[in-house]
Amino acid sequence: MSDVPLAIGIDFGGTSVKTGVLYRGNLIEEAPRIDTQEFEEARPLIERIHETVRDLRSRHPRIEAIGVGMPGFVDFPTGMVHNLTNVKGWQRIYLKRELNELANLPVTVENDANCMAYAEWKRGSGRGMSHLVALTLGTGVGGGIVIDNRMVRGANFVAGELGQTSIDYQGPDGAYGNRGSLEDYVGNQQITDMAFKAYTDAGKSMERSDCEPAHLTALALKGDAIALEIWDRVARKLSTALMNCCWLLNPEAIIIGGGVAKAGSLLFDPLEKHLRSQLSPPFKENLRLLPARFGNEAGIVGAATLALEEAGFNVDD
Repeated sequence: MSDVPLAIGIDFGGTSVKTGVLYRGNLIEEAPRIDTQEFEEARPLIERIHETVRDLRSRHPRIEAIGVGMPGFVDFPTGMVHNLTNVKGWQRIYLKRELNELANLPVTVENDANCMAYAEWKRGSGRGMSHLVALTLGTGVGGGIVIDNRMVRGANFVAGELGQTSIDYQGPDGAYGNRGSLEDYVGNQQITDMAFKAYTDAGKSMERSDCEPAHLTALALKGDAIALEIWDRVARKLSTALMNCCWLLNPEAIIIGGGVAKAGSLLFDPLEKHLRSQLSPPFKENLRLLPARFGNEAGIVGAATLALEEAGFNVDD
């Protein structure tokens, strides 16, 4: 291990910050989480993150880079975070510069869904592929795109927001004025709402909490007809967005992770059927629909791996 560089990965969430040390694609230590809601401004939270970094470096002297995955829009070259809606004081924060000054190490800041995609591309289900789309399905829908062996970031470094693409131009208004966005149909809350309405319409008394995705999975595995129908509806809606991705990007694989994907075959089997029914042979002959390898650690793994590569280290071993 002494000759192999290590990196710190930081997964910045709306409620907590997770930090870990990566060695050859494996997390060898995770630090205690930091509660983001304890901080009223960005600078004290950045300093607290640096304290965690300093503590980890004291035990792992071969740490060569720091990677941070952030929710929302990030200017990749400068590492500027445009805005965080769930954490106070984060508007136009140059996180890369501030953390670099504190830690005196190369720092990379990237969108968190891109970090998930990067982890799957370099270390996970998409390893060895040159063209893929990765999604994380949870409270919202995040995405990342790899084409010709390169991460696609776009003109303003915000490409890959698959959750904001529309599957119904007459659908509900989205957060950014976009109507019928995917995550307004297949996010955790939206799936729960759909299921609760279905059970109510069928005259079945259900607590709303019993209609959350994890409970729907358990019910569907027992053969519950309504739960099975809800997963089929989710698959149909998701397949519409993925069909558009396939026609536009022609990926080798679509990799899906996040809490909603824990439904497993209940989601993947109908999704495969609905997606392939909307594609012509050149787009579907070699297409693979894959579950993500990484779970909650994906953001840390992706951020740390990207940081090493940006710092000039080989991460393909």
